[in-house]
Amino acid sequence: MEVCCPYFDPDFENFNERIYGPRVYVDNESCDKCTVVKVDSLDKQGLLLEVLQVLTDMDLFISKSYISSDAGWFMDVFHVKDQLRNKIMDKQVISYIQQAIDVRRGLQNPTVANFDKNTMQNGPSKDHTAIEMIGINRPGLFSEISAVLAEQRCNIVEAHAWSHNMCLACVAYVSDESTLTSIDDPNRLATIEGHLSTVLQPSSTFLDNDHKGVKTRFLGCNSSMSHMERRLHQLMLANQDFDDPSGTTSPSFSSMGVNDVDEEERRMLVSIDRCGEKGYTIVNVQCMDRPKLMFDIVCTLTDMQYVIFHASIASHGSFAYQEYYIRHRNGYMLNTAKERQLVSKCLEAAIERRVCEGVRLELWAQNSVGLLPCITRILREYGLTVARADIATQGEKTKNVFYVQDISGDKVDMEILELMRRELEPLAFNVKNELLLPQRMNTIERESFSFGGLLRSQLERLSHSFIST
Repeated sequence: MEVCCPYFDPDFENFNERIYGPRVYVDNESCDKCTVVKVDSLDKQGLLLEVLQVLTDMDLFISKSYISSDAGWFMDVFHVKDQLRNKIMDKQVISYIQQAIDVRRGLQNPTVANFDKNTMQNGPSKDHTAIEMIGINRPGLFSEISAVLAEQRCNIVEAHAWSHNMCLACVAYVSDESTLTSIDDPNRLATIEGHLSTVLQPSSTFLDNDHKGVKTRFLGCNSSMSHMERRLHQLMLANQDFDDPSGTTSPSFSSMGVNDVDEEERRMLVSIDRCGEKGYTIVNVQCMDRPKLMFDIVCTLTDMQYVIFHASIASHGSFAYQEYYIRHRNGYMLNTAKERQLVSKCLEAAIERRVCEGVRLELWAQNSVGLLPCITRILREYGLTVARADIATQGEKTKNVFYVQDISGDKVDMEILELMRRELEPLAFNVKNELLLPQRMNTIERESFSFGGLLRSQLERLSHSFIST
């Protein structure tokens, strides 16, 4: 007998989502100092993090937020400012926010049909190969990684490296030096893997019991990857960077050396309580405020398989207060002291990863395969190590941002940077002695200066395409 089955329209599966959201409203009238972004939608796992990715990718500062996602409905309010702490008045930027959140959810409509989804991806296109690495950090490790990639004829299109608690995680997008396309040859990828694995192996000074919990891995190459900063969080979390190999804890930012911030303000507190009546676990975070703080916390909770049902975020001066009502994806609260301690340590690590003490070097130059290893080698020669790096290609130029520290642990000597200036000609770059603490930007005294007409003697042999900027 012929078996008949009822017809099921495949478009019906996301029918409710297409009708009920997300609706994005941008309001510049109700608040004098901030732009209010409201998002209403049917609740869906990961929606909050995707909205935050849109806002943080645009470098918007979130000063206040209210989140509620009970009863199958997601309602969120963000009070945001631009990088200069002003309201968002540009109509194109406002339209971009509204369209980008729709694109994140895959809900294009005729009014945004021409919107390019690739503009919302935090990373280059599919024409590049993604490489992930994590290992025990040591002075000069990032320099060695960049040198290996250059030796293997890899053009670094974009790269980000974070270091925390003796771990260094690096995610890079590379292309072939000659064709500027992705690297697909399995033999060549195996060769790159072998060289990078050798570099990532810890030196003999790190082969002791204090570092037995830190893994060293070349994680592979692929052509597609999730949000780059989220991936760095995932790599660090999987490598358990929240456990300091030295056995010390990091309960505060006091080591950051902010002289005009008293000890009470520097403290970072993460507390976890129970709300038995409603079946929630309450996570409270108090720490110095900074950009992307909310993203880092939500990213970590999401990757630890916790669902955020309600949240309240507020900034008071230089301090941030954030409260989250969460449950595990299986519906349970945090019932044991061990679970609560683990969540607390992971959130502390997530907050600390992006905070970096040191001198910020920002360098612009024409694209060149040999540029990055040349710069990082010179840094090593002058006794500086890279604590964090952000490299991005924009058109025909590459923006290189490094946070460098003295290898010995002392404060970076500005005279050393002056000596570097004489060696690095003709590359133009800016130097700022700063910490990643935005709210104190007007009160922390920072030494800054600009170098012009640099790096010709070092780089003419690498490329004749450089120009002075």
